[in-house]
Amino acid sequence: MAAETVVLKVAMSCEGCAGAVRRVLSKMEGVETFDIDLKEQKVTVKGNVKPEDVFQTVSKSGKKTSYWEGEATTPAASAPAAEAVPSAVEEAPAVEAAPAPAPEITPAKADA
Repeated sequence: MAAETVVLKVAMSCEGCAGAVRRVLSKMEGVETFDIDLKEQKVTVKGNVKPEDVFQTVSKSGKKTSYWEGEATTPAASAPAAEAVPSAVEEAPAVEAAPAPAPEITPAKADA
C-alpha cells in the first residue's frame, strides 16, 4: 500500500477533544505520523492507511468529522494526478473592481 496523506476537519474545542483524537490515532495500525491543529480543527494523518479507515477511526473519538475541503486525501504516488484537477477556486477568473460611476453633471441654475 502506498503512503497516504489524509486531511480531516474535526470538531475540537479544547485540548481534551484533541487528546481523544490523539488516542484513537495512536492506536491505529499503519499511521506513521499525525498532526492535530486545534485552532484550525484540522487533523493530518500520514502513513500506510486508507482514507476511509482514518475517517472511521477519528469518528470513533465522538467528534464530528469530515474530509478537509481543497486538500488531497489521495495516495502520495498519485499526487500529480490530483493536481491535474484544479479546484473551483483556481478556476474562477480574476474579478477586477468595477470602474467608478461617472459624476453627474447638472447645469448651473442662474439666479433670476
